Amino acid sequence: MVEYIVRRLIYGVLVLLLMVTFVFVVMRAVPGDIVTLQLADSGASEEQIEVLEAELGLDKSIMAQLGAWIKGVVQGDLGTSLWSGLPVTEIIKERIPITLQLSIMSIILATLIGIPIGVISAVKHNSFVDHLLRITSVGGLSIPNFWLGLILLTGLALLFNWIPPLGFQSFFENPIVNLQQMILPAICLAITLSASIVRMTRSAVLEVLHSDFIRTIRSKGAKERVVIYKHALRNSLVSVITLIGLQVGYLLGGTVVLESIFSLPGLGSLIFETVSARDYPVIQAAVLIFGAMFLLVNLVVDVMYGWVDPRIRNS
Repeated sequence: MVEYIVRRLIYGVLVLLLMVTFVFVVMRAVPGDIVTLQLADSGASEEQIEVLEAELGLDKSIMAQLGAWIKGVVQGDLGTSLWSGLPVTEIIKERIPITLQLSIMSIILATLIGIPIGVISAVKHNSFVDHLLRITSVGGLSIPNFWLGLILLTGLALLFNWIPPLGFQSFFENPIVNLQQMILPAICLAITLSASIVRMTRSAVLEVLHSDFIRTIRSKGAKERVVIYKHALRNSLVSVITLIGLQVGYLLGGTVVLESIFSLPGLGSLIFETVSARDYPVIQAAVLIFGAMFLLVNLVVDVMYGWVDPRIRNS
């Protein structure tokens, strides 16, 4: 198992390096840079522009800047914001707990909703309940999370004269206010993920229910609840775990827009803010953290594969 984890870690680091390099190069290739933005209304001369570029370290080649940034990351230095002058590490530390909480809440909600409904749909195969749940899941897949967020905000404000409390508070400061602020965006992210889980769980459980070993278990007089939850569902979890791991990227991407809609000062809204400002060090650090989170979740999924099915550890 240790060799299996180390191998996955090596692959993950290589993928992370390629991703960061791509973002690093693309951000500097896009027209418009931070020097132009900072000096847009000052009528600066070419000499002043060159001085500012040198101060910000942007006068070097892209590869030289990339090498210096990677060296700093290895040493634990993510750089300094080109706008605020604050260490990027401090900015990330303030923002990342909010995005982590939002993502974890979304995954928990989606799992609690998706797996039971998927099992019910499989057990009630081709019944009215099954068709209704399948139609509902397709609807959930079709709804953009940002649109759902706007509808929920508008609907609650018009119908109940209620909006989430302003001024973000952490769970440890005020749990009730925090949950009021986080529950709507978590639901928006969970809807699409839960719809995917429903469809995958239904398909996987149906496949297992029609297998020979399930017929053998039933012939021995096992209760239907035991057959479904102890045998069918457990042997279907590899597919469901795979889906949840793959959907983490969707969740992290969804936070970029939803955190902005719900005024949550998380890592997603930070990316949204800094891309337009061309604050390169902050963007690079945020993308690095997002990528590391995604790879970490996939590593956990890989380890769970090895736990669920020992054959995977030896592949």
